Amino acid sequence: MPGEPLPGERIESLVDELEGIIEDAKPPFGKNAQFKVIETEVFFNILDEIRMSYPEEWQKSRRILRERDELISSATAQADSIVADAQQQALTIAGEQEIVRLAQQQAEDIRARADQYERDTRYAAEDYAEQVFTHLEENLKSLTGTVARCRQQLTESASGPGLTSGY
Repeated sequence: MPGEPLPGERIESLVDELEGIIEDAKPPFGKNAQFKVIETEVFFNILDEIRMSYPEEWQKSRRILRERDELISSATAQADSIVADAQQQALTIAGEQEIVRLAQQQAEDIRARADQYERDTRYAAEDYAEQVFTHLEENLKSLTGTVARCRQQLTESASGPGLTSGY
């Protein structure tokens, strides 16, 4: 479906936005760059958006798997239909032995091509689903790492001497 974002892209862009907020944050007066001041409301709003994106991403992944199964079923039905048509044609033409033999050979060739098409389609769909899940897993790992770093920075800055929490 052209134009539709890949699963995980929304979460990835939100994580990038969080990183940008942290990178653009200014250190408090008299502190080094290890400590930075960020707008917690903006930060938490982005985290909430990430949390709301999880169900959508999982739903997209499930839809891809459903589409893969439908594609495999359709390919199998098409292959069976092609074979049935070829066999029916072979029976109708079956006047001479050579014609029958050629028709059966053609039906087997069609069946072999249809079986190969079904296998290729299934493998391609499974590879695509694997890529989607790998991409989603990488995004989730990146997000978890970013959140852990942010939490650690917030904890370190909150526990520093002479700092107020800002709440």
